[in-house]
Amino acid sequence: MASGGASLAYVDEAWADDYSELLDILKAKGSLTQGEYRGLLAHHLQHVHEAATSAARTQQYVPAARHMSTTAAHAPMRTAMGQAVQPPGQIEIGGNGMDPDYVLAQAQQAAANAQASAASAESTWLAAQHSIGLGGGMSLVRMEKYVPGKGLTFKAGPIDINLSGFINGFYTYNSPAGGMPVAGGVSTGASGFDSSALRNGLLPAGLILKLSTTQNGIDLAAVMGMYPGINNAKNGAFNANTGGSPVGLGTAGIDFRQVYVTAGNKKWGTFKIGRDLGIFGGDAILDDATLLSVGSTGSNSAPGNTSLGRIGVGYVYADWIPQISYQSPTIKGFQGTIGILQPLDEFDFSGADANGNAYSAVSTQHSSPMLQGKVTYDFKIGGLSARIWASFLTQHQQDLTVSRTMTNSVALQRWNSSAPYYLNSATTSAVPVVPGEKHGVTAEAGEIGTKLTYGPAQFVGYYYRGSGLGTTGLFFDGVASNGRKRASEGYYVQMMYNFTKKFKLVGSYGVSNLYQASGENDPDLVRRNESEVGAAYYKMTDWLNLVAEYAHTTSDAHGPYKESDNSASGGMILLF
Repeated sequence: MASGGASLAYVDEAWADDYSELLDILKAKGSLTQGEYRGLLAHHLQHVHEAATSAARTQQYVPAARHMSTTAAHAPMRTAMGQAVQPPGQIEIGGNGMDPDYVLAQAQQAAANAQASAASAESTWLAAQHSIGLGGGMSLVRMEKYVPGKGLTFKAGPIDINLSGFINGFYTYNSPAGGMPVAGGVSTGASGFDSSALRNGLLPAGLILKLSTTQNGIDLAAVMGMYPGINNAKNGAFNANTGGSPVGLGTAGIDFRQVYVTAGNKKWGTFKIGRDLGIFGGDAILDDATLLSVGSTGSNSAPGNTSLGRIGVGYVYADWIPQISYQSPTIKGFQGTIGILQPLDEFDFSGADANGNAYSAVSTQHSSPMLQGKVTYDFKIGGLSARIWASFLTQHQQDLTVSRTMTNSVALQRWNSSAPYYLNSATTSAVPVVPGEKHGVTAEAGEIGTKLTYGPAQFVGYYYRGSGLGTTGLFFDGVASNGRKRASEGYYVQMMYNFTKKFKLVGSYGVSNLYQASGENDPDLVRRNESEVGAAYYKMTDWLNLVAEYAHTTSDAHGPYKESDNSASGGMILLF
Protein backbone atom coordinates (compact mmCIF):
# COMPACT_ATOMS: atom_id res chain seq x y z
CA MET A 1 0.00 0.00 0.00
CA ALA A 2 1.25 3.57 -0.72
CA SER A 3 3.18 5.60 1.80
CA GLY A 4 0.97 7.39 4.25
CA GLY A 5 -1.35 4.39 4.34
CA ALA A 6 -0.93 1.18 6.28
CA SER A 7 -0.05 -2.37 5.10
CA LEU A 8 0.18 -5.72 6.89
CA ALA A 9 2.46 -8.54 5.52
CA TYR A 10 1.60 -11.77 7.34
CA VAL A 11 4.37 -14.33 7.55
CA ASP A 12 3.58 -18.05 7.08
CA GLU A 13 6.91 -19.31 8.34
CA ALA A 14 6.95 -20.74 11.88
CA TRP A 15 10.10 -20.04 13.84
CA ALA A 16 11.90 -22.41 16.25
CA ASP A 17 10.45 -22.71 19.77
CA ASP A 18 10.86 -24.86 22.87
CA TYR A 19 8.79 -27.76 21.52
CA SER A 20 10.67 -28.08 18.23
CA GLU A 21 13.93 -27.98 20.18
CA LEU A 22 12.57 -30.81 22.35
CA LEU A 23 11.88 -32.86 19.23
CA ASP A 24 15.45 -32.18 18.03
CA ILE A 25 16.84 -33.43 21.33
CA LEU A 26 14.70 -36.61 21.30
CA LYS A 27 15.74 -37.37 17.73
CA ALA A 28 19.43 -36.84 18.55
CA LYS A 29 19.16 -39.21 21.55
CA GLY A 30 17.55 -41.86 19.36
CA SER A 31 14.20 -41.75 21.14
CA LEU A 32 12.43 -40.81 17.89
CA THR A 33 12.84 -42.30 14.45
CA GLN A 34 13.16 -40.00 11.43
CA GLY A 35 9.55 -40.70 10.47
CA GLU A 36 8.22 -39.99 13.97
CA TYR A 37 10.26 -36.77 14.15
CA ARG A 38 8.96 -35.45 10.84
CA GLY A 39 5.35 -36.32 11.69
CA LEU A 40 5.38 -34.67 15.11
CA LEU A 41 7.20 -31.58 13.82
CA ALA A 42 4.80 -31.14 10.90
CA HIS A 43 1.83 -31.52 13.26
CA HIS A 44 3.28 -28.89 15.59
CA LEU A 45 4.10 -26.41 12.82
CA GLN A 46 0.57 -26.71 11.50
CA HIS A 47 -0.78 -25.72 14.94
CA VAL A 48 1.62 -22.75 15.12
CA HIS A 49 0.69 -21.57 11.64
CA GLU A 50 -3.03 -21.76 12.39
CA ALA A 51 -2.61 -19.85 15.66
CA ALA A 52 -0.50 -17.13 14.01
CA THR A 53 -2.92 -16.72 11.11
CA SER A 54 -5.88 -16.41 13.47
CA ALA A 55 -4.11 -13.79 15.58
CA ALA A 56 -3.03 -11.79 12.51
CA ARG A 57 -6.60 -11.44 11.28
CA THR A 58 -7.54 -9.58 14.47
CA GLN A 59 -4.84 -6.93 14.03
CA GLN A 60 -6.10 -3.36 13.54
CA TYR A 61 -4.54 -0.77 11.33
CA VAL A 62 -2.77 1.97 13.25
CA PRO A 63 -3.61 5.66 12.29
CA ALA A 64 -1.06 7.08 9.87
CA ALA A 65 -0.18 10.06 12.05
CA ARG A 66 3.31 9.02 12.88
CA HIS A 67 5.92 6.92 11.22
CA MET A 68 8.55 4.41 12.25
CA SER A 69 12.02 4.32 10.87
CA THR A 70 12.68 1.56 8.42
CA THR A 71 15.17 -0.01 10.80
CA ALA A 72 12.76 -0.02 13.73
CA ALA A 73 9.93 -1.31 11.59
CA HIS A 74 11.93 -4.29 10.46
CA ALA A 75 13.79 -5.02 13.69
CA PRO A 76 12.88 -8.53 14.99
CA MET A 77 11.22 -8.80 18.35
CA ARG A 78 12.20 -11.33 21.01
CA THR A 79 10.15 -13.66 23.20
CA ALA A 80 10.74 -14.08 26.90
CA MET A 81 13.04 -16.99 25.97
CA GLY A 82 15.14 -14.64 23.87
CA GLN A 83 14.10 -16.18 20.55
CA ALA A 84 13.45 -14.10 17.44
CA VAL A 85 9.80 -13.51 16.50
CA GLN A 86 8.92 -12.28 13.05
CA PRO A 87 6.41 -9.35 13.35
CA PRO A 88 3.01 -10.39 12.05
CA GLY A 89 3.01 -7.31 9.81
CA GLN A 90 4.75 -4.04 9.14
CA ILE A 91 3.35 -0.54 8.84
CA GLU A 92 4.55 2.62 7.19
CA ILE A 93 3.36 5.88 8.82
CA GLY A 94 4.43 9.46 8.64
CA GLY A 95 6.53 11.25 11.22
CA ASN A 96 9.66 10.33 13.09
CA GLY A 97 8.21 8.88 16.36
CA MET A 98 7.13 5.41 17.48
CA ASP A 99 3.39 4.89 17.88
CA PRO A 100 2.74 3.59 21.45
CA ASP A 101 -0.41 1.86 20.29
CA TYR A 102 1.58 -0.05 17.70
CA VAL A 103 4.23 -1.10 20.22
CA LEU A 104 1.53 -2.27 22.59
CA ALA A 105 -0.18 -4.20 19.79
CA GLN A 106 3.10 -5.90 18.83
CA ALA A 107 3.80 -6.90 22.43
CA GLN A 108 0.32 -8.29 22.79
CA GLN A 109 0.77 -10.22 19.54
CA ALA A 110 4.11 -11.67 20.70
CA ALA A 111 2.51 -12.83 23.95
CA ALA A 112 -0.41 -14.33 22.05
CA ASN A 113 1.99 -16.17 19.72
CA ALA A 114 3.98 -17.57 22.67
CA GLN A 115 0.80 -18.74 24.39
CA ALA A 116 -0.45 -20.33 21.19
CA SER A 117 2.90 -22.10 20.68
CA ALA A 118 2.89 -23.48 24.22
CA ALA A 119 -0.69 -24.69 23.88
CA SER A 120 0.17 -26.26 20.52
CA ALA A 121 3.20 -28.01 22.00
CA GLU A 122 1.16 -29.46 24.84
CA SER A 123 -1.68 -30.64 22.63
CA THR A 124 0.70 -32.09 20.03
CA TRP A 125 2.71 -33.96 22.67
CA LEU A 126 -0.43 -35.39 24.25
CA ALA A 127 -1.68 -36.43 20.82
CA ALA A 128 1.69 -38.07 20.09
CA GLN A 129 1.60 -39.95 23.38
CA HIS A 130 -1.89 -41.20 22.65
CA SER A 131 -1.05 -42.19 19.07
CA ILE A 132 1.96 -44.33 20.03
CA GLY A 133 0.49 -45.70 23.25
CA LEU A 134 2.56 -43.81 25.81
CA GLY A 135 -0.24 -42.61 28.08
CA GLY A 136 -0.14 -43.17 31.81
CA GLY A 137 3.44 -41.94 32.19
CA MET A 138 5.02 -44.78 30.16
CA SER A 139 8.33 -44.29 28.36
CA LEU A 140 9.13 -44.48 24.68
CA VAL A 141 9.98 -47.95 23.38
CA ARG A 142 12.59 -47.99 20.66
CA MET A 143 14.79 -50.54 18.95
CA GLU A 144 18.57 -50.48 19.07
CA LYS A 145 20.57 -50.80 15.87
CA TYR A 146 20.53 -54.47 14.84
CA VAL A 147 23.86 -56.30 15.01
CA PRO A 148 23.87 -59.73 13.29
CA GLY A 149 24.12 -62.54 15.83
CA LYS A 150 23.30 -60.28 18.79
CA GLY A 151 19.51 -60.59 18.59
CA LEU A 152 16.89 -57.86 18.64
CA THR A 153 17.23 -55.31 21.44
CA PHE A 154 14.41 -53.00 22.49
CA LYS A 155 14.78 -50.21 25.03
CA ALA A 156 11.78 -49.54 27.26
CA GLY A 157 12.91 -46.67 29.43
CA PRO A 158 15.77 -48.02 31.60
CA ILE A 159 15.20 -51.67 30.57
CA ASP A 160 16.86 -53.45 27.64
CA ILE A 161 14.85 -56.35 26.20
CA ASN A 162 16.89 -58.71 24.02
CA LEU A 163 15.49 -61.60 21.96
CA SER A 164 17.93 -63.96 20.27
CA GLY A 165 17.94 -67.54 19.08
CA PHE A 166 18.56 -70.10 16.38
CA ILE A 167 16.81 -72.83 14.40
CA ASN A 168 18.47 -75.70 12.56
CA GLY A 169 17.58 -78.82 10.65
CA PHE A 170 19.68 -81.53 8.96
CA TYR A 171 19.25 -84.59 6.81
CA THR A 172 21.62 -87.21 8.25
CA TYR A 173 22.48 -90.57 6.72
CA ASN A 174 24.21 -92.95 9.10
CA SER A 175 25.89 -96.16 7.93
CA PRO A 176 27.17 -98.64 10.54
CA ALA A 177 30.54 -100.18 9.70
CA GLY A 178 29.87 -103.25 11.86
CA GLY A 179 31.36 -104.67 15.03
CA MET A 180 30.10 -105.84 18.41
CA PRO A 181 28.28 -103.70 20.99
CA VAL A 182 30.50 -101.83 23.42
CA ALA A 183 29.05 -101.00 26.86
CA GLY A 184 29.17 -97.21 27.16
CA GLY A 185 30.21 -96.72 23.54
CA VAL A 186 28.75 -93.88 21.43
CA SER A 187 29.12 -95.49 18.00
CA THR A 188 26.11 -97.03 16.22
CA GLY A 189 28.30 -99.53 14.34
CA ALA A 190 26.80 -102.66 15.85
CA SER A 191 23.21 -101.75 14.91
CA GLY A 192 23.53 -103.39 11.49
CA PHE A 193 21.12 -101.06 9.67
CA ASP A 194 21.60 -97.85 7.73
CA SER A 195 19.38 -95.02 8.93
CA SER A 196 18.03 -91.75 7.57
CA ALA A 197 16.79 -88.94 9.79
CA LEU A 198 15.56 -85.37 9.59
CA ARG A 199 16.90 -84.03 12.84
CA ASN A 200 18.54 -81.33 14.92
CA GLY A 201 22.29 -81.11 15.22
CA LEU A 202 24.23 -80.66 18.45
CA LEU A 203 22.10 -77.57 19.03
CA PRO A 204 18.33 -77.86 19.18
CA ALA A 205 16.34 -74.74 18.31
CA GLY A 206 16.56 -71.93 20.85
CA LEU A 207 14.74 -68.78 21.93
CA ILE A 208 16.51 -66.71 24.59
CA LEU A 209 14.93 -63.75 26.39
CA LYS A 210 17.20 -61.38 28.33
CA LEU A 211 16.03 -58.41 30.40
CA SER A 212 18.76 -56.08 31.68
CA THR A 213 18.95 -52.77 33.50
CA THR A 214 21.08 -50.81 35.99
CA GLN A 215 19.72 -49.91 39.43
CA ASN A 216 21.70 -48.16 42.18
CA GLY A 217 24.90 -48.79 40.26
CA ILE A 218 24.23 -52.54 39.96
CA ASP A 219 23.89 -54.18 36.54
CA LEU A 220 20.99 -56.64 36.67
CA ALA A 221 19.90 -59.25 34.13
CA ALA A 222 17.30 -62.01 33.94
CA VAL A 223 17.69 -64.74 31.30
CA MET A 224 15.29 -67.47 30.19
CA GLY A 225 16.23 -69.88 27.40
CA MET A 226 13.85 -72.37 25.76
CA TYR A 227 15.34 -75.08 23.51
CA PRO A 228 12.79 -77.16 21.56
CA GLY A 229 13.69 -79.92 19.14
CA ILE A 230 12.05 -80.85 15.84
CA ASN A 231 11.74 -84.58 16.55
CA ASN A 232 9.28 -86.40 18.78
CA ALA A 233 10.25 -86.50 22.45
CA LYS A 234 10.34 -89.64 24.55
CA ASN A 235 10.26 -89.93 28.33
CA GLY A 236 13.50 -91.20 29.80
CA ALA A 237 16.39 -90.50 32.12
CA PHE A 238 17.59 -87.59 29.96
CA ASN A 239 14.12 -86.04 29.65
CA ALA A 240 13.86 -84.00 26.40
CA ASN A 241 17.36 -85.19 25.44
CA THR A 242 16.45 -88.89 25.61
CA GLY A 243 16.41 -90.69 22.26
CA GLY A 244 13.31 -89.75 20.27
CA SER A 245 10.19 -91.67 19.32
CA PRO A 246 9.49 -91.60 15.54
CA VAL A 247 5.86 -92.68 15.90
CA GLY A 248 2.77 -90.92 14.59
CA LEU A 249 0.97 -88.39 16.80
CA GLY A 250 4.17 -87.61 18.71
CA THR A 251 5.19 -84.11 19.82
CA ALA A 252 8.51 -82.33 20.16
CA GLY A 253 10.08 -81.68 23.53
CA ILE A 254 11.13 -78.39 25.09
CA ASP A 255 14.37 -78.26 27.04
CA PHE A 256 14.11 -75.20 29.34
CA ARG A 257 17.85 -75.08 29.94
CA GLN A 258 18.41 -71.52 31.13
CA VAL A 259 16.69 -69.70 33.98
CA TYR A 260 19.02 -67.39 35.90
CA VAL A 261 19.68 -63.87 37.15
CA THR A 262 22.93 -61.92 37.40
CA ALA A 263 23.86 -58.93 39.57
CA GLY A 264 27.11 -56.97 39.66
CA ASN A 265 29.24 -54.53 37.69
CA LYS A 266 32.59 -54.26 35.93
CA LYS A 267 34.29 -52.98 39.08
CA TRP A 268 33.19 -55.63 41.59
CA GLY A 269 32.35 -58.62 39.39
CA THR A 270 29.08 -60.47 38.86
CA PHE A 271 27.05 -63.01 40.83
CA LYS A 272 24.78 -65.52 39.11
CA ILE A 273 22.03 -67.70 40.56
CA GLY A 274 19.83 -70.09 38.61
CA ARG A 275 20.28 -72.74 35.91
CA ASP A 276 22.96 -72.25 33.26
CA LEU A 277 25.86 -73.97 31.48
CA GLY A 278 28.38 -75.51 33.86
CA ILE A 279 31.77 -73.89 34.44
CA PHE A 280 33.85 -77.05 33.90
CA GLY A 281 33.73 -78.05 30.22
CA GLY A 282 31.81 -74.93 29.15
CA ASP A 283 34.55 -73.53 26.92
CA ALA A 284 35.17 -76.97 25.40
CA ILE A 285 31.66 -77.22 23.97
CA LEU A 286 31.28 -73.54 23.06
CA ASP A 287 34.48 -73.70 20.97
CA ASP A 288 33.49 -77.01 19.33
CA ALA A 289 32.73 -76.44 15.63
CA THR A 290 30.18 -79.28 15.64
CA LEU A 291 28.01 -76.99 17.79
CA LEU A 292 26.74 -75.71 14.43
CA SER A 293 26.48 -79.14 12.81
CA VAL A 294 25.86 -82.80 13.84
CA GLY A 295 29.11 -84.66 14.59
CA SER A 296 28.56 -88.09 16.16
CA THR A 297 24.85 -88.90 15.94
CA GLY A 298 24.41 -90.86 19.20
CA SER A 299 21.14 -92.19 17.82
CA ASN A 300 20.01 -91.61 14.26
CA SER A 301 17.18 -94.12 13.83
CA ALA A 302 15.25 -92.42 16.67
CA PRO A 303 16.83 -88.95 17.05
CA GLY A 304 16.19 -86.86 20.13
CA ASN A 305 16.53 -83.12 20.64
CA THR A 306 20.25 -83.12 19.88
CA SER A 307 23.09 -85.14 18.43
CA LEU A 308 26.34 -85.73 20.36
CA GLY A 309 28.63 -83.53 18.29
CA ARG A 310 31.93 -84.15 20.09
CA ILE A 311 30.39 -84.96 23.49
CA GLY A 312 32.03 -88.17 24.72
CA VAL A 313 34.59 -88.01 21.92
CA GLY A 314 36.85 -85.24 23.17
CA TYR A 315 35.21 -83.80 26.25
CA VAL A 316 32.66 -84.51 28.97
CA TYR A 317 29.40 -82.58 28.59
CA ALA A 318 29.36 -79.44 30.76
CA ASP A 319 25.58 -79.75 31.23
CA TRP A 320 23.06 -77.13 32.39
CA ILE A 321 23.16 -77.09 36.17
CA PRO A 322 21.56 -75.06 38.99
CA GLN A 323 24.30 -72.91 40.48
CA ILE A 324 25.42 -69.90 42.51
CA SER A 325 28.59 -68.51 41.01
CA TYR A 326 30.80 -65.42 41.05
CA GLN A 327 32.80 -64.06 38.10
CA SER A 328 35.51 -61.54 38.85
CA PRO A 329 36.23 -58.38 36.86
CA THR A 330 38.79 -58.73 34.07
CA ILE A 331 42.21 -57.54 35.26
CA LYS A 332 44.98 -57.33 32.64
CA GLY A 333 43.32 -60.11 30.66
CA PHE A 334 42.73 -62.43 33.64
CA GLN A 335 39.31 -63.41 34.92
CA GLY A 336 38.24 -65.97 37.52
CA THR A 337 34.98 -67.82 38.13
CA ILE A 338 33.99 -69.92 41.15
CA GLY A 339 30.68 -71.54 41.97
CA ILE A 340 28.73 -74.11 43.94
CA LEU A 341 26.46 -76.27 41.79
CA GLN A 342 23.70 -78.81 42.26
CA PRO A 343 25.42 -82.16 43.01
CA LEU A 344 24.73 -84.85 40.38
CA ASP A 345 24.35 -88.58 40.88
CA GLU A 346 26.86 -91.17 39.80
CA PHE A 347 25.11 -92.82 36.85
CA ASP A 348 25.43 -96.28 35.31
CA PHE A 349 25.52 -95.32 31.63
CA SER A 350 27.08 -98.57 30.36
CA GLY A 351 24.31 -100.78 31.76
CA ALA A 352 24.73 -104.39 32.91
CA ASP A 353 26.58 -107.48 31.75
CA ALA A 354 24.98 -110.67 30.43
CA ASN A 355 24.28 -111.82 34.00
CA GLY A 356 22.41 -108.63 34.88
CA ASN A 357 25.16 -107.17 37.04
CA ALA A 358 25.84 -103.45 36.59
CA TYR A 359 29.20 -102.28 35.31
CA SER A 360 29.09 -99.11 37.41
CA ALA A 361 27.99 -97.96 40.86
CA VAL A 362 25.35 -95.28 41.37
CA SER A 363 24.61 -92.75 44.11
CA THR A 364 21.70 -90.53 45.06
CA GLN A 365 22.82 -89.00 48.38
CA HIS A 366 24.60 -85.62 48.60
CA SER A 367 25.43 -83.70 51.78
CA SER A 368 27.57 -81.11 49.97
CA PRO A 369 27.37 -79.28 46.64
CA MET A 370 29.54 -79.70 43.58
CA LEU A 371 32.35 -77.14 43.35
CA GLN A 372 33.65 -75.78 40.04
CA GLY A 373 36.08 -72.99 39.19
CA LYS A 374 37.90 -71.53 36.19
CA VAL A 375 40.60 -69.01 35.25
CA THR A 376 40.87 -67.48 31.78
CA TYR A 377 43.56 -65.31 30.20
CA ASP A 378 42.95 -63.34 27.00
CA PHE A 379 45.78 -61.58 25.17
CA LYS A 380 47.00 -60.38 21.78
CA ILE A 381 50.45 -60.51 20.21
CA GLY A 382 50.56 -58.70 16.90
CA GLY A 383 47.87 -60.25 14.71
CA LEU A 384 47.41 -63.23 17.07
CA SER A 385 44.41 -63.29 19.41
CA ALA A 386 44.50 -65.95 22.11
CA ARG A 387 42.60 -67.35 25.05
CA ILE A 388 43.91 -69.86 27.57
CA TRP A 389 41.68 -71.38 30.22
CA ALA A 390 41.95 -73.92 33.02
CA SER A 391 39.25 -75.20 35.35
CA PHE A 392 38.50 -77.81 37.97
CA LEU A 393 35.58 -79.82 39.39
CA THR A 394 35.12 -81.72 42.64
CA GLN A 395 32.16 -83.48 44.28
CA HIS A 396 31.77 -86.03 47.06
CA GLN A 397 29.63 -89.05 46.14
CA GLN A 398 27.95 -90.79 49.07
CA ASP A 399 26.20 -94.08 49.73
CA LEU A 400 27.28 -95.82 46.54
CA THR A 401 25.17 -98.81 45.49
CA VAL A 402 25.31 -101.29 42.65
CA SER A 403 22.63 -103.28 40.84
CA ARG A 404 23.00 -107.03 41.31
CA THR A 405 20.95 -109.98 40.07
CA MET A 406 20.54 -112.79 42.62
CA THR A 407 19.25 -116.31 42.05
CA ASN A 408 17.75 -118.88 44.45
CA SER A 409 21.18 -120.45 44.85
CA VAL A 410 22.63 -117.34 46.46
CA ALA A 411 22.16 -116.28 50.06
CA LEU A 412 21.87 -112.53 50.56
CA GLN A 413 22.56 -110.84 53.88
CA ARG A 414 20.11 -108.02 54.64
CA TRP A 415 22.22 -104.91 55.12
CA ASN A 416 19.96 -103.53 57.88
CA SER A 417 19.47 -106.85 59.68
CA SER A 418 21.61 -109.72 60.90
CA ALA A 419 19.13 -112.34 59.67
CA PRO A 420 19.90 -113.83 56.24
CA TYR A 421 17.22 -114.73 53.75
CA TYR A 422 17.06 -116.75 50.53
CA LEU A 423 15.63 -115.59 47.22
CA ASN A 424 13.00 -117.87 45.70
CA SER A 425 13.66 -116.55 42.19
CA ALA A 426 15.94 -114.24 40.28
CA THR A 427 15.66 -110.59 41.25
CA THR A 428 17.64 -107.41 40.76
CA SER A 429 18.42 -105.26 43.79
CA ALA A 430 20.51 -102.22 44.57
CA VAL A 431 23.02 -103.14 47.26
CA PRO A 432 25.93 -101.23 48.81
CA VAL A 433 29.18 -101.68 46.96
CA VAL A 434 30.77 -102.64 50.29
CA PRO A 435 28.32 -104.83 52.25
CA GLY A 436 27.48 -103.67 55.72
CA GLU A 437 28.75 -100.08 55.37
CA LYS A 438 28.14 -96.90 53.44
CA HIS A 439 30.81 -96.14 50.92
CA GLY A 440 31.65 -92.85 49.22
CA VAL A 441 34.27 -91.32 46.97
CA THR A 442 35.33 -87.82 45.94
CA ALA A 443 35.26 -87.23 42.20
CA GLU A 444 37.82 -84.77 40.86
CA ALA A 445 38.69 -83.39 37.43
CA GLY A 446 40.73 -80.70 35.72
CA GLU A 447 40.99 -79.29 32.20
CA ILE A 448 43.08 -76.91 30.14
CA GLY A 449 42.47 -75.45 26.70
CA THR A 450 43.46 -72.75 24.25
CA LYS A 451 41.89 -70.96 21.30
CA LEU A 452 44.19 -69.14 18.85
CA THR A 453 43.06 -66.91 15.98
CA TYR A 454 45.42 -65.48 13.39
CA GLY A 455 43.89 -63.84 10.35
CA PRO A 456 41.60 -66.33 8.61
CA ALA A 457 42.93 -69.33 10.61
CA GLN A 458 41.79 -70.62 14.00
CA PHE A 459 43.07 -73.43 16.21
CA VAL A 460 41.49 -75.02 19.31
CA GLY A 461 43.27 -77.48 21.56
CA TYR A 462 41.75 -79.05 24.68
CA TYR A 463 42.62 -81.71 27.29
CA TYR A 464 40.88 -83.04 30.43
CA ARG A 465 41.58 -85.67 33.08
CA GLY A 466 39.39 -86.92 35.91
CA SER A 467 39.06 -89.43 38.73
CA GLY A 468 35.48 -90.56 39.30
CA LEU A 469 34.42 -88.09 36.57
CA GLY A 470 33.46 -90.80 34.07
CA THR A 471 32.97 -90.23 30.35
CA THR A 472 30.44 -88.63 27.97
CA GLY A 473 28.30 -87.07 30.77
CA LEU A 474 29.28 -85.86 34.24
CA PHE A 475 29.75 -88.92 36.50
CA PHE A 476 28.66 -91.41 33.79
CA ASP A 477 30.46 -94.67 34.69
CA GLY A 478 32.83 -92.79 36.98
CA VAL A 479 32.84 -95.46 39.73
CA ALA A 480 33.27 -99.21 39.17
CA SER A 481 30.90 -101.78 40.65
CA ASN A 482 33.47 -102.48 43.38
CA GLY A 483 33.20 -98.87 44.58
CA ARG A 484 36.55 -97.69 43.26
CA LYS A 485 37.00 -94.65 41.04
CA ARG A 486 37.81 -94.98 37.37
CA ALA A 487 40.27 -92.58 35.77
CA SER A 488 39.37 -90.90 32.52
CA GLU A 489 40.97 -88.44 30.11
CA GLY A 490 40.42 -87.00 26.67
CA TYR A 491 41.28 -84.29 24.21
CA TYR A 492 40.39 -82.76 20.88
CA VAL A 493 42.17 -80.61 18.32
CA GLN A 494 40.40 -78.47 15.74
CA MET A 495 41.51 -76.39 12.77
CA MET A 496 39.33 -73.85 10.96
CA TYR A 497 40.21 -71.77 7.92
CA ASN A 498 38.09 -68.97 6.42
CA PHE A 499 38.82 -68.98 2.68
CA THR A 500 36.45 -66.04 2.18
CA LYS A 501 34.16 -64.03 4.46
CA LYS A 502 31.41 -66.51 3.61
CA PHE A 503 33.13 -69.90 3.20
CA LYS A 504 35.16 -71.91 5.72
CA LEU A 505 36.36 -75.47 6.26
CA VAL A 506 36.79 -77.25 9.61
CA GLY A 507 38.58 -80.44 10.54
CA SER A 508 38.76 -81.96 14.03
CA TYR A 509 39.84 -85.11 15.85
CA GLY A 510 38.96 -86.13 19.41
CA VAL A 511 39.28 -88.98 21.90
CA SER A 512 37.74 -89.86 25.25
CA ASN A 513 39.32 -92.67 27.30
CA LEU A 514 37.89 -94.51 30.32
CA TYR A 515 40.25 -96.74 32.35
CA GLN A 516 39.27 -99.67 34.58
CA ALA A 517 39.48 -99.29 38.32
CA SER A 518 41.83 -101.27 40.50
CA GLY A 519 40.56 -104.85 40.88
CA GLU A 520 38.08 -104.51 38.00
CA ASN A 521 37.85 -106.82 34.98
CA ASP A 522 35.05 -105.84 32.61
CA PRO A 523 36.16 -106.58 29.03
CA ASP A 524 32.93 -105.29 27.47
CA LEU A 525 33.25 -101.83 29.09
CA VAL A 526 34.16 -98.97 26.79
CA ARG A 527 37.84 -98.06 26.73
CA ARG A 528 37.85 -95.40 24.02
CA ASN A 529 35.45 -93.31 21.97
CA GLU A 530 36.99 -91.34 19.12
CA SER A 531 35.88 -89.47 16.00
CA GLU A 532 37.10 -87.53 13.00
CA VAL A 533 34.94 -84.74 11.61
CA GLY A 534 35.22 -82.63 8.46
CA ALA A 535 32.72 -79.88 7.65
CA ALA A 536 32.12 -76.99 5.24
CA TYR A 537 30.15 -73.90 6.24
CA TYR A 538 28.79 -71.28 3.84
CA LYS A 539 27.34 -68.05 5.22
CA MET A 540 24.57 -67.26 2.76
CA THR A 541 23.27 -64.23 4.73
CA ASP A 542 23.86 -62.62 8.13
CA TRP A 543 21.32 -65.09 9.51
CA LEU A 544 21.57 -68.22 7.37
CA ASN A 545 24.45 -70.74 7.25
CA LEU A 546 24.55 -73.82 5.03
CA VAL A 547 26.41 -76.85 6.41
CA ALA A 548 27.78 -80.08 4.91
CA GLU A 549 29.58 -82.57 7.14
CA TYR A 550 31.13 -86.03 7.36
CA ALA A 551 31.89 -87.84 10.65
CA HIS A 552 33.49 -91.20 11.47
CA THR A 553 32.99 -92.53 15.01
CA THR A 554 34.62 -95.54 16.69
CA SER A 555 34.10 -97.19 20.08
CA ASP A 556 36.58 -99.73 21.55
CA ALA A 557 36.07 -101.96 24.60
CA HIS A 558 38.72 -103.14 27.05
CA GLY A 559 38.29 -106.58 25.50
CA PRO A 560 38.22 -107.48 21.78
CA TYR A 561 34.92 -105.75 20.93
CA LYS A 562 34.88 -102.76 18.63
CA GLU A 563 32.30 -100.89 16.51
CA SER A 564 32.33 -97.92 14.15
CA ASP A 565 30.00 -95.93 11.90
CA ASN A 566 30.01 -93.21 9.24
CA SER A 567 27.53 -90.38 8.87
CA ALA A 568 26.96 -87.62 6.33
CA SER A 569 24.83 -84.58 7.10
CA GLY A 570 23.57 -81.57 5.18
CA GLY A 571 21.33 -78.75 6.31
CA MET A 572 21.18 -75.22 7.56
CA ILE A 573 21.22 -73.22 10.74
CA LEU A 574 19.69 -69.78 11.18
CA LEU A 575 20.97 -67.54 13.97
CA PHE A 576 19.52 -64.15 14.87
